[in-house]
Amino acid sequence: MLSVKNIFAGYGNITVLNDITFDLSKNDILGVLGRNGMGKSTLIRVLSGLIKPSGGTIELLGENITNYPPHVRAQKRITTIVQGRGIFPKLSVHENLLMGVICQKRQPNTHLDEVFSYFPVLSDRTSQTAGTLSGGEQQMLAIGRAIMSDPEIMLLDEPSDGIMPTLVEEITITLKKINKSKNISMIIVEQNVPMVFSLTDNCILLEKGRIVMSGKKSEVENSEIMKQYLAI
Repeated sequence: MLSVKNIFAGYGNITVLNDITFDLSKNDILGVLGRNGMGKSTLIRVLSGLIKPSGGTIELLGENITNYPPHVRAQKRITTIVQGRGIFPKLSVHENLLMGVICQKRQPNTHLDEVFSYFPVLSDRTSQTAGTLSGGEQQMLAIGRAIMSDPEIMLLDEPSDGIMPTLVEEITITLKKINKSKNISMIIVEQNVPMVFSLTDNCILLEKGRIVMSGKKSEVENSEIMKQYLAI
């Protein structure tokens, strides 16, 4: 579905990502692990179109989208959930959800019932100001808004950041349901190793902007590189 080949990217003269190559298969969940400053968020920005790579290509179902801006990628059904949720705090829950359909030009209520089936708490708070929700509820709202855009690929940047462990577990279970029921492919960048391993079949490990390990979860989990990573 998504093919990333030999990507180099960074900020000004500083190169952050070095020769990044991987594939995302249809309906797959790819976990991207790494500590702070290793290039995980930069990778999400490149995939979403916020940063133009200095080298390499990104293909979506064979179409070269390397130079497509974020709104065009959204129209191509790639949605991004940024670190920190990125909700509109002064808007209501319902208004935030409606923001998810802007690029898709769909009827505003197309996926509301579906979102509420995944996150029932949101259905009880449609008129509540989004900024007054808890961190976990805001993350649910951000995922719900992503569902409203009817994506085929969902990019998630640190979805467990600042959330209580019990809600992290709940969100993890829901992401699995979304992946299976809607056939949405996902790329999840995280420091939370247990969360990634509970979600994904395939993983890559970033170290200083390079992929130092990739493969099936069982291969990555039992590798010496991962054991060293967990020991730090």
